[in-house]
Amino acid sequence: GFRVVAARLVEEAGIEPMLHRTFVAPLMDGDRVVGVITESKAGREAITARRVIDATGDADVAHRAGAPTHLAPREQLMAASVMFHLAGVDKRAFLAGVADDPQTYRDWSGNGEWNIETTGKEDDMYSPFLHKPFKAALDAGLIPAHLTTIAGTWGAVHDSGELTYMNLVHLAGIDGTDPDDLTIGEIEGRRQAMHALTALKEFTPGCDGARLRNFGMTLGVRDTRKVSCEYDMTADDVREQGRFEDSIGIFPEFIDGYGILIIPTTGRYFHVPYRSMLPQGVGNLLVTGRAIGGDKTSHAAVRNMMCCAVAGQGAGVAAAQVARSGESFSGIDLAAVQRELRRQGARID
Repeated sequence: GFRVVAARLVEEAGIEPMLHRTFVAPLMDGDRVVGVITESKAGREAITARRVIDATGDADVAHRAGAPTHLAPREQLMAASVMFHLAGVDKRAFLAGVADDPQTYRDWSGNGEWNIETTGKEDDMYSPFLHKPFKAALDAGLIPAHLTTIAGTWGAVHDSGELTYMNLVHLAGIDGTDPDDLTIGEIEGRRQAMHALTALKEFTPGCDGARLRNFGMTLGVRDTRKVSCEYDMTADDVREQGRFEDSIGIFPEFIDGYGILIIPTTGRYFHVPYRSMLPQGVGNLLVTGRAIGGDKTSHAAVRNMMCCAVAGQGAGVAAAQVARSGESFSGIDLAAVQRELRRQGARID
């Protein structure tokens, strides 16, 4: 549904959509990005632009334009995921099983990669967590003995029998900038998802008649390159309510990754600074989404989808302003950007 609405918004704004193209290289004028080269089924195109936003998630444009980026070794990156949905689930029986054995965030600890640091307030909170079916399947020899990290969360169970957003398969050692790793991850992840289904059918109430409905469209990658920006966010910023004069939005104290889980229940929040989207050494370019400047802990916060939306709105408003005014991204009238964000209903302070 969102995709339908998003396309309508693009059309109503007079934007020319250019889908089904893959970024190949930036067009450079000295140290300024002035467009991109793409490939598609129609061949190669050069698309010039007054201003460029890198929203690839992997900092592809910034990296190839020469901006300093850093990519941790495979073994230090967050795990990738293969998401899937099920059909044929008995909703009443499934929810009765959940009620009989409710899980909390405390139960995440001691389960392979699911060892987490919390603030304590999370520990007794209900969590839609599944681990016991996979432990039982391992003990029974129903799934391969090495699959000790299958565990995670479900999203919703529907009257139609759909059990959605199954976030159970976690693949360590996947570099999302390496196509060979992505290939291995998709194939192995789908294989593990079928093992997870076997365990659910055998050991989860209401799932004995479950069947695979669909996989996610692609491998879920949480962590690749990060750009060194005019300001790189820190663990203190996201854990201690960082405040910035150049804020382009706020995000609650929600940290999920690198062994930390803090759920946003207190009203605490941090500012997302404009400078964290302004890459060093390259002009005419903003980076938005999960690749913005920061350390590991800050990435565990800003990589969340809603924070990517906050940063994306700020980047879009900034690009629109400089395209009209002729300003540079580094010399922007930030007060004007903040006024427009407020007019749009965004909260920035």
